[in-house]
Amino acid sequence: MFKYFICFTLCIFLLSCNDQTSKIKENNNIVHSFSESYRPYQFKNDTRIQQIENVAPAIQELIEKHATEKNIPGIAYGIVVDDSLVLANAKGIIHLEKQLPSSIKSSFRIASMTKSFTAMAILKLRDEGKLRLDDPVATYIPEMANLKYLTSDSPAIDIENLLTMTAGFPEDNPWGDRQLEETDLMLIDLVKEGISLSNIPSFRYEYSNTGYALLGNIISRVSGMPYQEYIRQHILLPLGMKNTYWEYTNIPEDQFVLGYRWEEAHWKKEPILHDGSYGAMGGLITSIEDFAKYVSYHLSAWPPRSDEDSGPVKHSTLREMHNPQFSFLVARATDYNGDPCAFTIGYGYGLGISKDCHRITKVKHSGALPGYASNYIFYPDYGIGIMAFGNLTYSSPLPTKKIEKLLFETVKIQPRTLPVSDILLQRQQQIIELIQHWDPKVEAAILAENFYEDISRNNRMAKIQDILKKAGDIIEIHEIQPRNQLRGSFTLEAVQGKIRIFFTLSPEKDPKVQRLDIKFEPKE
Repeated sequence: MFKYFICFTLCIFLLSCNDQTSKIKENNNIVHSFSESYRPYQFKNDTRIQQIENVAPAIQELIEKHATEKNIPGIAYGIVVDDSLVLANAKGIIHLEKQLPSSIKSSFRIASMTKSFTAMAILKLRDEGKLRLDDPVATYIPEMANLKYLTSDSPAIDIENLLTMTAGFPEDNPWGDRQLEETDLMLIDLVKEGISLSNIPSFRYEYSNTGYALLGNIISRVSGMPYQEYIRQHILLPLGMKNTYWEYTNIPEDQFVLGYRWEEAHWKKEPILHDGSYGAMGGLITSIEDFAKYVSYHLSAWPPRSDEDSGPVKHSTLREMHNPQFSFLVARATDYNGDPCAFTIGYGYGLGISKDCHRITKVKHSGALPGYASNYIFYPDYGIGIMAFGNLTYSSPLPTKKIEKLLFETVKIQPRTLPVSDILLQRQQQIIELIQHWDPKVEAAILAENFYEDISRNNRMAKIQDILKKAGDIIEIHEIQPRNQLRGSFTLEAVQGKIRIFFTLSPEKDPKVQRLDIKFEPKE
């Protein structure tokens, strides 16, 4: 009888799991209607490729001088604009004994830049309904159930905690770097013996290589194949990254980059680590030529639009990776001129995201392992990505601020801008008519129900008529500057000064004017 009870219970469990999985799949494959009139952000007079090609020699000089100053034996670097590798070069040596030159085909270990591949694999499994980000890690790694938390009110560590570095694990550089080739058994033994926590889960960001090693283990268990093979089959090959590897012994000798450290005024060869359980946090080996395809793929997610998705995951999933979690302010930072320039920064899914005082958004990650250092940054609003690899321990090969100064200040590359929506254009004309004539028919057509309840009609009319009287005749109506589909501002050029108008529309099907701010700036 007990035997039948166990079978019945198991069947119920499996049915409930299947039902839950089907619900996840259903939620991730909802087809919804969308606007046919929406126009995504776009470039005006797009000359980005030409602009970068014009300053390519200056960029090369900056990067190669930086490598010389940092004593990096060999470097490779590139700049991507949308899906084009517009600048790619290399300098120096990848094997000192054989004096092999670096090239854009040379295979560098990119260390923690691997993390975004691991994160993408987790999100792909999520999109396929095979896991949820709020699932406790112990659901997939049962040994985690015995973890000793710091407090009784600690939430269970879930998959999203691992992705966002908020599991409460301690920062484990450089210890984690040396675990690269350890076995899955070692990783699970670490969990069984008890991982020491430095924080409460979901309380604070702290960088953790161990968290990403656990994500790799989850990918292996859920997919039924080693995480390396899952990432190769489902991310690398679909992107055409055929020369990206996990194990260095699989790479042609004249292509693989040896790593060095600078010590006692000369280079010393670092030991080469094999691939292992910690590879999910930093094991990938790739070239500039191959990695450019990955950067281009991330850039392809911008701007949001109604094009068909292409690639390993959806455009919206990529943008999800670019969304910072647990952001904080870096108040005493400086910009590329050395001037004070605060910025916010947060960690998304395998990527760091920041926005500075110039409103430039950067999505980026660095990588560092014994013998290697790498960086990549892409600017979603500009459709530009920059990457550089080097073979010197813990030494960034990318002079980021100098390149940013060249691109954004000297060259003045411009970001995408949002076209004006049809409804904003329509309401702009109606607002101009309203403030000049106060036609009751126009009022009824465009004003939201709160409009005169917030400020009475008589007071609004008196204030605006006074502004129009001071301004004099209107000479020119400037283009509207949209902030989104339902909010914008524009200027009326008048004889005696400028009339600044800002308005927002309601969320109704036929959006109405819910707020209207009008200010007069007299000529000096």
